[in-house]
Amino acid sequence: MVVEQPVGRRGTRTIDVMTAIRAKVASRALGPDDRLPSIRAFAKTMGVSPSTVVEAYDRLAAEGLIRAKQGSGFYVSASALPPLVLAEKLPPTERAVDPFWVSRQSLDADSAALKPGCGWLPPDWMPHEALRRALRAIARADNAVLSDYGSTRGSFTLRRLLMGRFAEEGIELSPDQLLLTASGTQAVDLICRFLLRPGDAVLVDDPCYFNFRALLRAHQVKIASVPYTPSGPDIASFEAILAAERPRLYLTNSALHNPTGATLTAQAAHRLLNAAAAHDLTIVEDDIFADFEPEPSVRLAALDGLNSVIRIGSFSKTLSASVRCGYIAARPDWISDLLDLQVATSFGGPSPLATELIASVLSSGSYRKHMEELRRRLARVRRETAGKLQHIGIEPWLMPRGGFYLWCRLPDGCNSADMARASLADNVVLAPGNVFSASQTAASFMRFNVAQCDDPIVIDVLQRTIGKSCPSNC
Repeated sequence: MVVEQPVGRRGTRTIDVMTAIRAKVASRALGPDDRLPSIRAFAKTMGVSPSTVVEAYDRLAAEGLIRAKQGSGFYVSASALPPLVLAEKLPPTERAVDPFWVSRQSLDADSAALKPGCGWLPPDWMPHEALRRALRAIARADNAVLSDYGSTRGSFTLRRLLMGRFAEEGIELSPDQLLLTASGTQAVDLICRFLLRPGDAVLVDDPCYFNFRALLRAHQVKIASVPYTPSGPDIASFEAILAAERPRLYLTNSALHNPTGATLTAQAAHRLLNAAAAHDLTIVEDDIFADFEPEPSVRLAALDGLNSVIRIGSFSKTLSASVRCGYIAARPDWISDLLDLQVATSFGGPSPLATELIASVLSSGSYRKHMEELRRRLARVRRETAGKLQHIGIEPWLMPRGGFYLWCRLPDGCNSADMARASLADNVVLAPGNVFSASQTAASFMRFNVAQCDDPIVIDVLQRTIGKSCPSNC
């Protein structure tokens, strides 16, 4: 039983209740139109009388932070939410090692930094001569290419090339099923704007590409995760999560999964699509690593026929991260709405300079030769890097069929976040496991970019950091 406090003390307790509610709203534990705890329940939680909670709720309603509904209780006012703060403003070594941490360290590192944790190939691996030839040709193009906005759907030339590539997979696209975007990230952002509302549930793999988590956080949705296996998501867990959480979207990589390098099997793909259909789940298949496969593997979009699967991709991994362009392939009615969203947020499609440059390179024989050379080169450095890592006790979870990632287990007792912080002192940027894990169960894992591990300093720093940071190796 709560004993009523004197008036002076009650005023202080009222402020305590108000502060607790403000904190819940500021942290997004309570979102727009969420119902506040009942007066009696919150009084019990806070250890105060119901009249104290009533006074606190009345004051917050007067401020506009919450509003009362007759006979229903109190709700958060959508217009009263403070600006969303995604990450703390702290020095790199003091910040939480979260999805933003790896992005900031990789993108802002100086030119001398070694980046085995970054998500792109070194500059000297990219097709610079082909890009320069395309740039020279574009310099002679119509003035509109050099100065106009992009059309709403993006370059017809590039879209036609993409439609041909889809046809090789058995996906027959109509022109109104394809939309070019400013990047692969923008493609996901547009889909989230279109299909999600704050508080919706979204399913991701565990582990998954860390920027999926960062972007979903910006959309204020609930993130659910499914354990990932060498053949795809754990199907039993997948089905259980769909029944329990009712997610609106599932974001995944089918081919050369990021960060594990695994490839979805045909059996897992069929079971996944059946479960998705039973629960009205939309799947976003990020195919950004497709061209790194030695032979094409199963694709959800091809099996589904772009009914409940949306295919996205970009060219930043294969051609240039400086020339950004992505795409969305989906149902015609969805593309129409996504097009309007892109106009509203970007006023048109991607830069004509970017799309014409990419189309020029893709349509030349140089791109095919470039990718063949990349696959050969990556196969060699993947084996070499795996051997070097194993020599110091870091074991690959599996050996991928292609691509440039190795998902590795660290020696017993090692915490990848601690190692990543310590390695910054040596100007080495690492990608610790838990930035990829919504469940925070990957502290003993780390993702390595094999194309960024050729400098002997990387292995030296890893070995030294293991010796200092891992208790079992001291």
